[in-house]
Amino acid sequence: MTAPMIEVVAGVITDARGRILLSRRTPSQDLAGLWEFPGGKREAGETPEQALARELEEELGIQAVIGAHVITVPQAYPHKRLSLDVRHVTRWQGTPKGREGQALTWVAPGSLSRYSMPPADLPVVAALHQPDMYLVTPTPDGDDAQWLRALDAALSRGVRRVQVRLPGVASERQTRLLAEAAARCRRRQADMLFNGSPSVAMAAGAGLHLSSAVLRAADTRPVPVDVPLAASCHDLEELRMAEALGCDFVVLGHIQETPSHPGVPGIGWDAFARLREATALPIYAIGGLSPADVPEARRHGAQGIAAIRGLWGRPD
Repeated sequence: MTAPMIEVVAGVITDARGRILLSRRTPSQDLAGLWEFPGGKREAGETPEQALARELEEELGIQAVIGAHVITVPQAYPHKRLSLDVRHVTRWQGTPKGREGQALTWVAPGSLSRYSMPPADLPVVAALHQPDMYLVTPTPDGDDAQWLRALDAALSRGVRRVQVRLPGVASERQTRLLAEAAARCRRRQADMLFNGSPSVAMAAGAGLHLSSAVLRAADTRPVPVDVPLAASCHDLEELRMAEALGCDFVVLGHIQETPSHPGVPGIGWDAFARLREATALPIYAIGGLSPADVPEARRHGAQGIAAIRGLWGRPD
């Protein structure tokens, strides 16, 4: 779609009890009846902060202090393209009321997923509650203890989602390493997914991560709906396949040239954002990235970054 981008701002308004305010779209609006984070269109000459403060006063009757950036989600609809710039709001004066006839509700964070929302708002829910870094483990060499220490170090540095890759590792050793990795992830309350056999993943109590080749060959979801499922994608076709399969999130890239693919240019952030428009799935950007790139990733609609070298490193 070549339509101009409509710039929209929204607030994650959180009260003293930690609840988040949602607003319901009225019958006169498109996507009527869906719930969304309150906000509206940015006008010419306004900063995002100015636009959001104005919209919240007009819509809710509150004078808000606009906080930190959450995520900016580019999203294409059949009839328009928009960029949803979302900010935290924890301080305001007044009592929120639906001044334009819209229903309002305060929702516990863990219940946000129960509300039907427009596609652009769904990545916001993921950005609020899911990890912003996704570690992809390197293949172990002969020193399993060293590999596990490096995993411990990554978890101690804040990694809370891990894709374990064990290509070429013998079955008995693979089972042992997966069990050890799963125990470490449980202690840190980190998600673990296995890039390999679905039955092996489930036996280890892990989710399943599909390579792009396995994704392209799959015709049905390979694990039950209560088992996390992710996939590696490189283009729009694979994003569509991941959606059809019911993936919970995807990895997309590569963004920059990487040491493992020297001389192969990355797609860059602009191309990433255009692909981001095509899906409501949470997307991790991958390829030459580190934790320092998380803010840039969020500005282009990513859940965060996925990496091997940028998140693994060596034990401290």
